[in-house]
Amino acid sequence: MQKALVSVTGVDKPGIIAKVSTALFEMNINVLEISQTILDGYFTMLMIVDITEAAVPFSEAAEKLNEVGGEMGEAISIQRTDIFDAMHRI
Repeated sequence: MQKALVSVTGVDKPGIIAKVSTALFEMNINVLEISQTILDGYFTMLMIVDITEAAVPFSEAAEKLNEVGGEMGEAISIQRTDIFDAMHRI
């Protein structure tokens, strides 16, 4: 299984989870775990997703999520967990 970490940050507003989840669904990316919180009006969310069966290349998925974030005024990024793990290994 190939996993990736999706992070979303910005000002809280209705529909953030729905729009991000819809974009992932449209790319055949499955959400495995999700954690979200609102701190003083700021929205933060982390998702672990399965990109094994993604219908688009990883770079295209990153571009699409960036577009969705731009439409909502949120910052959205995606990073492969193997790269994330390697960067944080001591």
